[in-house]
Order: sequence, then structure tokens, then C-alpha cells
Amino acid sequence: MDMRTTIAAQTYATAKTAAAPQPGTGETGKGLLAAAEEFAGILAAGDETARAAMTGRADPHALVQALASTESAVNTVVTVRDKVVEAYQEILRMPV
Repeated sequence: MDMRTTIAAQTYATAKTAAAPQPGTGETGKGLLAAAEEFAGILAAGDETARAAMTGRADPHALVQALASTESAVNTVVTVRDKVVEAYQEILRMPV
């Protein structure tokens, strides 16, 4: 067997173990889940306030506040989505 092949195999094995995910690093997933739940809660609260305003159970000021909160949450999610798509496209443009 060629010496270069052996060195390449050893280097690959080392790189493979170095790139493997480490246990206990799932904190990012928990944070994203919490953010998604908070976003859903904001949307649900805005929807409930809008229904209450239509039936006369909420004042217009509360409706405006709920709509502003919902708009801010949607704008934040759209901005994050755009950044994720931009990062993904940048990764796709990288030479292999």
C-alpha cells in the first residue's frame, strides 16, 4: 500500500471524528423552539384581541397594540428567514 494512501486515510479518520457533533449541544434547538412558541403565542394573542374587538369586548387601543405587536413579530421572523436563506445560498456558492 502506498504511504500517501495511509496518511490520507488517517487524516480523514481524524477529521471525521473532529467534525462529529458533540453530545449535549442541542441548546440551539431548544432556543429555536422557544422562539417559535413565543411567536405563535404573539399571533394567537393578536388574533384573540382582534376577535374581542369585533364583538365589542376589547377597546380599539388594545387592538392597535396587538396588531403592532403582531406586525413586529412577523417582521422579525421574516428578517431571520431572509438571513437564513441568504446564508444557505452563500454556502451553496462556496467552491468544493
